[in-house]
Amino acid sequence: MSSDATAVTPKTGQSLAFSQFEGAVYRKVTWRLVPFLMICYVTAFLDRVNVGYAKLQMLDDLKFSNTVFGLGAGMFFIGYFLFEVPSNIALHKVGARLWIARIMVTWGIISACSIFVTTPMWFYMQRFLLGVAEAGFFPGIILYLTYWYPANRRAKIIAIFMIAIPISGFIGAPISGGIMQFFAGVQGLPGWKWMFIIEALPALVVGIWTMLYLDRGIRDAKWLKEEEKEVLERNIAEETSQKKEHPSLTALFTDSRIWLMSWIYFASVMGNLGLIFWMPTIVKALGIKSLFNVGLITAIPYAVAIVTMVVVGGNSDRTRERRWHTAGSMFVGGAGLIASVIAGNSHPVLAIIALSFAAAGIMTASPIFWSLPTAFLAGTAAAAGIAAINSVGNLSGFFGPFIIGWLKDLTNSTASGMYMLAAVQIVGGLTVLTLPRSVNK
Repeated sequence: MSSDATAVTPKTGQSLAFSQFEGAVYRKVTWRLVPFLMICYVTAFLDRVNVGYAKLQMLDDLKFSNTVFGLGAGMFFIGYFLFEVPSNIALHKVGARLWIARIMVTWGIISACSIFVTTPMWFYMQRFLLGVAEAGFFPGIILYLTYWYPANRRAKIIAIFMIAIPISGFIGAPISGGIMQFFAGVQGLPGWKWMFIIEALPALVVGIWTMLYLDRGIRDAKWLKEEEKEVLERNIAEETSQKKEHPSLTALFTDSRIWLMSWIYFASVMGNLGLIFWMPTIVKALGIKSLFNVGLITAIPYAVAIVTMVVVGGNSDRTRERRWHTAGSMFVGGAGLIASVIAGNSHPVLAIIALSFAAAGIMTASPIFWSLPTAFLAGTAAAAGIAAINSVGNLSGFFGPFIIGWLKDLTNSTASGMYMLAAVQIVGGLTVLTLPRSVNK
């Protein structure tokens, strides 16, 4: 290809100089937004799932069964489900800066209130209110990214953003285990209460920071030059003009694609949260005594997932292929869960390797999946549709932990629960392959 600045790129027909300028603009946007949004999500996810580490102490302290724990862990998602759609519509109307800040501050306060839990009913109520507080956060971020990135750039960006999930596990596992072990007894409080107090503080700080940092949209970004704003706005406008806006919310919720997407995400989230809530218990059952070491070993599967999310998400964008990348990741996740059970306590190294495959597959599927519904939703329909898919999908966060806890009490083993999660992943992956190719963009 000629080195002339006006040379035309074979794929787009744009001048090479413009293509390079456009790429530089998106890199600028990415460095401005994505690291900050990842910090927000790391904070959110840590407060959402640290109950999985607290379980290692609080069940004995409070005399809770595994069934009580599973039901309480899942109650978060009932509150999340009920308030997800209205919260995301509110974000679309009042702006991400104000609403995301509100979400983070309220969930930080409620998360810290976990230290007052003494009975199963109080545990259920606290987890329900935490779900209400956080409702709208994740789909709000996904919606916010659609204001800046067109669909052909979105899978990798969402994958990078969602690396916050394994990052929260990678750094949160040893931190949570360390706090519980080394703070136990300080000021007369058990370690699990100190964990909830200390890990709630970042949400309050980052919530205030959000008010000062985020912009409502492209036009409000003072850190962009006018020509940079025009490039971004034109790309979003071109994409929006090609989407069919649903005439009403009623029409949106009668769209079969929304419900199909909801089921697929239901399967994905069930695997994701089932693994996250129960992995500390699984690792501890391998014979690891120190809570800090449990955290260190639990971090290994998350480290593997960090790499695969970026690599596979980037390949999905380059090839513009979504269905097989999503389904294949879910198949790998299901196979990893099955292999972890087969390896069992007698082969702990193989079990950790299998859990690493499970985490990599399950966590990689989610960000690529979100390129599917955002390829055909626009405007208010995007706000409501993304929230609907996310809220229905997150109901699995209620059923998954509860069923696994019940099965563990029934069989005194997590094996049957892992087989159940694996089956859901495989069925979810097969469902992805039934999607029309029109959403594979």
